[in-house]
Amino acid sequence: MKNSNHILKMTLAAVCLALCMVLPFLTANIPEIGSALCPMHIPVFLCAFLCGPWWAVGVGAAAPLLRFLLVGMPPVFPTGLAMCFELASYGLIAGLLYQKLPKKPSGIYVALVAAMLGGRIVWGIARVIMSGVSNASFTWAAFMAGAFTNAVPGMILHIVLIPVIVMALQKALPSMKN
Repeated sequence: MKNSNHILKMTLAAVCLALCMVLPFLTANIPEIGSALCPMHIPVFLCAFLCGPWWAVGVGAAAPLLRFLLVGMPPVFPTGLAMCFELASYGLIAGLLYQKLPKKPSGIYVALVAAMLGGRIVWGIARVIMSGVSNASFTWAAFMAGAFTNAVPGMILHIVLIPVIVMALQKALPSMKN
């Protein structure tokens, strides 16, 4: 049974990585808020809740680089590289917290919100480091705009959508509740 659970998690992680490639195409044509919906974040969060932190770290770290190699977006430096750290942090924080919290809706929300905050802080740290390396400017205003102000539509979407999907998949896949 342990081996089949491992195969299920690997398969779900692969599906989540594939969704990271596809979802940005679905939101790209929505004027003014398409990228603000943060479509690559959704599969990484789902992977964290369904597969655990380590699978989600792998998906989160690989997704921006793989998408760049396949379609040329996001640009690798600084956007894609910062996203690698951000998405990997989402997966790690959400996955670890969810393992420790009760498998109830409140546990999903706490893990999700904490990961959203932690991942955005990691994104900011990565951008500061990269701006130092490239002698570019990255101000507090740029951090607040990139991490929070411009991401509000995505944050709302994630808070509404992800817990519903996780709970539905847990009912469909009881082995994922452990």
